[in-house]
Amino acid sequence: MLVIKIGGGAAIGEGGYANFATDLAALAKPVVVVHGGNAEFSRLSSALGMPPRMVASAGGRVTRYTDRATMDAMLMAYCGKVNKTLVATLQAAGVNAVGLSALDGRIASGRRKPVLRGTEDGRVKVFRDDHAGTLEQIDPRLVRLLLDAGYLPVLTPPALGEDGVPINVDGDKLALALAIALGADGLLFFSDTPGLLADRADETSLIQEINAAAPEAALAVAGGRMTVKVEAALDAVARGVGRVIFADGRAEQPIQRALAGRGTTIRAESTVHS
Repeated sequence: MLVIKIGGGAAIGEGGYANFATDLAALAKPVVVVHGGNAEFSRLSSALGMPPRMVASAGGRVTRYTDRATMDAMLMAYCGKVNKTLVATLQAAGVNAVGLSALDGRIASGRRKPVLRGTEDGRVKVFRDDHAGTLEQIDPRLVRLLLDAGYLPVLTPPALGEDGVPINVDGDKLALALAIALGADGLLFFSDTPGLLADRADETSLIQEINAAAPEAALAVAGGRMTVKVEAALDAVARGVGRVIFADGRAEQPIQRALAGRGTTIRAESTVHS
């Protein structure tokens, strides 16, 4: 079984979904797709007069402040336009996809952090009514039910918080948690880069393989959101997922290329040390 995370950056966009659909139609193993929607979320939020507010933590992690009104925009973007556009593209390719949020069937639940402390535009602030949260539990029964019936589940954040409040959770961590809960033998992350780069400004500096037993080099070159992705990958391998691949979501045949080694592969034992 594979869990595939399709990033929500503008560089992949709706046009790239057809490439994934063609590959998924040819796969002979069960697959669960998790997708993002950040570019559409930002576009819609700005159109509604709520431009993204990015907050940096003391440790340098950058997150989006998500109040109640912004969460409404997230539901529209992620669960609405992006999810259903991807499902429609898969259906057109002959893949019997079902679109869900992690709210459905309580697939993913967690704890909301209503107070967010961080730096915005160089000023330290305390933000109230934040709807970001931390994943705490995965219930894969609905996903398994769909897989057993021959459907391809297509999932997206948000997850379910206490008292039924949707919470904005990291899509990479959602994919990781699902891969572990489902016993996946592969977890593939697709974004707008060829994989993990030694020089983030040079797409030819691809690190092809990483030994999970010696992750320091990977974390040293990872930056921004890539740090979170690498940490998730290392955690996945440590918890039984056979391999994790970072690959280019902009390419034709993205899944076939990734499985053939075109990207950065992380496994418990590596033959190439980067």
